[in-house]
Amino acid sequence: MKPLAVIGNVNVDLILGPAAPWPKPGTEIIVDHDELRVGGSAGNSALAWAALGVDFTIAANVGSDEFGRWLREAFGARADRWPVRPEGTTLSVGITHPDGERTFFTTRGHLPRFCLADVLDSVDGSQLAGGYALLCGGFLTDDLTADYPALFDWADSHDITVVLDTGWPLDGWTEANRAATRGWLARCGGVLMNEVETTTLAGLADPREAARSLKAGMRDGAIVVVKCGADGAIGIDADGTLAEAAAPAVTVVDTIGAGDVFNAGFLAALSAGEPLQACLTAGTRIASQAISTLPRSYSGPLATAEETPR
Repeated sequence: MKPLAVIGNVNVDLILGPAAPWPKPGTEIIVDHDELRVGGSAGNSALAWAALGVDFTIAANVGSDEFGRWLREAFGARADRWPVRPEGTTLSVGITHPDGERTFFTTRGHLPRFCLADVLDSVDGSQLAGGYALLCGGFLTDDLTADYPALFDWADSHDITVVLDTGWPLDGWTEANRAATRGWLARCGGVLMNEVETTTLAGLADPREAARSLKAGMRDGAIVVVKCGADGAIGIDADGTLAEAAAPAVTVVDTIGAGDVFNAGFLAALSAGEPLQACLTAGTRIASQAISTLPRSYSGPLATAEETPR
């Protein structure tokens, strides 16, 4: 199995809900569920790998408050070299809705100060050589994002394949954000984006055409994956072969981090040498398991829509 690492945003998620309709200003509502948990794209993927028993390295930073100490404790020895920033830890409050969707309120916190030196302190390039580095949260980690060219150079020097998941830009897909992302993709060996991100970035309505358009701007042999939610996932392999995987029908409990969990399942299978179809299937199955269980589970028998209590 090839070595794995995840680089990017780890923060605290406070999940509340479901809430419907949205409350009027000045009022109060009672919700049935609350959960305080590790969050952020990198954090969610890392938790899934840990639950699946996959060995990995994670590079992140935290704030200098109780939340920061809590995050470090959650990752144990893997967080020993994480830097502690003087800022408060980034906090996302996620309000879930009855249809499984959610709304986030997020503080800036410590994430913008995550930088290249933090990555190089946490990840041994020689140990990751020949493996995959999942790069997350590019629109949140300002200091690191400014140094992406140097990060890609470091990865190339160690034969590390960077697989990118940008997340949604805070100010939308402006032309500047599109241009920046296309530049990053040109240096990456893989990309994992959701359907809306893919079609918006490519400017094409069909996700398959959009995926081929993105692949055309990437290095030779790159893999492109489009996460399509309940419709499963689409992938284009190194040789241009298209593969698709359907998502199991489940009763959705909580979709927060579903794409990040997919990333973990997909890359775990890819690092084990599985073909693209099997990697897509692994990602959709593990993500479907996660969003249909409470407390969240990443393995075991799949909770299908027919079996899950409503």
